[in-house]
Amino acid sequence: SDDLAGRAAARQGPVVKLRRSQFGRVLFSAGDQAIYLFTRDQGRKSRCYGACAKAWPPFFAKGRPRAGQGVRRSLLGTTKRRDGRRQVTYNGHPLYFYAHEGPRQVLCQNVREFGGLWLVVKRDGRPVR
Repeated sequence: SDDLAGRAAARQGPVVKLRRSQFGRVLFSAGDQAIYLFTRDQGRKSRCYGACAKAWPPFFAKGRPRAGQGVRRSLLGTTKRRDGRRQVTYNGHPLYFYAHEGPRQVLCQNVREFGGLWLVVKRDGRPVR
């Protein structure tokens, strides 16, 4: 049934892919939202909650994140947030979106907000500096 297929897809989790941007090829969601890391995070632990998480919504995962073309599956993972929800990680960094960006836009590269820098992420897991 369709319901079963939907549940299987949900279990598989969101897709992370590479797209061209003005900063080279960087990580995007399946829906073409640019993906960022936050330099204030410590290891896999997110330090973005409250107002920060409203402006920079965490990239949540139900199920295991999947690697789109060019993305290294070995670098994908998840980390648990304080509320128990899982956030997608890449190379150990929790990942986020910017709430006021449309598809294929990268408006907030190297912006300092909430005590750290927001940087888009390259295929090798390092931020664009």
